Amino acid sequence: MAKKQYDLTIHGKRELENELKDLVGSRSAIADRIAEARSFGDLSENAEYSAAREEQARVESRIAEIEEILSSAEIIEADKTDGEVGLGDTVVLKSGRSTNEYVLVGAVEADPANGKISNESPLGAQLIGKKVGNKVSIETPKGEKTFEVLEIK
Repeated sequence: MAKKQYDLTIHGKRELENELKDLVGSRSAIADRIAEARSFGDLSENAEYSAAREEQARVESRIAEIEEILSSAEIIEADKTDGEVGLGDTVVLKSGRSTNEYVLVGAVEADPANGKISNESPLGAQLIGKKVGNKVSIETPKGEKTFEVLEIK
């Protein structure tokens, strides 16, 4: 099976590296919790032990996931010269009376609540290659919504 490639901005790469460092650093604390819970006796009815093991599994899974992403990541940088929306660009959009600013990122970094939209999302996919003044429309649960590109940063 071919390795999946992940698009990351340099900022997203740094965030993942910091998260990985924190998770790796938490391993010893989790191991201590497991050892302490083990000392309480019967493991079959030991909630502390079960919780610590679940946390260990979650941490190890996330570490593996981050290592996979970082090992196959393609770092993207915004191209400030071509005037077209691309990965890493900040885009100011107008829809109706509201104006919003979004950063177009790869799917791994997407965080719509914080203004980071994926290039694979309906809006992100429509924005790729657009220029200032272009309009894009997407279908939402409330019907079609149109956005105008006001600025590309």
